[in-house]
Amino acid sequence: MAGPSSAWSSPERMARGVTTKPVADQDCPCGSRRAYASCCGPFLNGQAIAPHAEALMRSRYTAFTRRDEAYLLATWHASTRPAALNLAADTATKWIGLDVKRFEAGCADGGIHGGSGSGVNSGINSGTDGGADNAIVEFVARYKTGGRAQRLQETSRFVREGGRWYYVEAVRPLPLP
Repeated sequence: MAGPSSAWSSPERMARGVTTKPVADQDCPCGSRRAYASCCGPFLNGQAIAPHAEALMRSRYTAFTRRDEAYLLATWHASTRPAALNLAADTATKWIGLDVKRFEAGCADGGIHGGSGSGVNSGINSGTDGGADNAIVEFVARYKTGGRAQRLQETSRFVREGGRWYYVEAVRPLPLP
């Protein structure tokens, strides 16, 4: 397995304008209730790669909270990755919470096994993906913009290539109640 990209190293992250730096013993923004240093920190700092799609989803949320555009682009699959996100210009959005609703590992043929309410959550409980190269993660991300609370509910598709997980696309945005 290849080591983490040097593009995620701390000196370069500072030069890229990453606007916040969590203290290592603070709770991770991803909602795991773990310390940043033992949760998403190693992924964003380039010391480790996400072992499964849910971990990548959580680290990408944390990257949004920190406006770490380079990490988001590096973990976005090349087939759907935009040229830029311009997060540094978006000073109005404040991310306030993440709730992962479902994580399902797929299989080599691209299918996703299980379903809503099926109890297929091997990655969440075991910390692995069962060897699958495709997965979906359903989540609700809460944020404020212009003083108003908003929610983004989405089911996202992920793929593993070369031992690394990548975000591919939103499978379907879900209507909010």
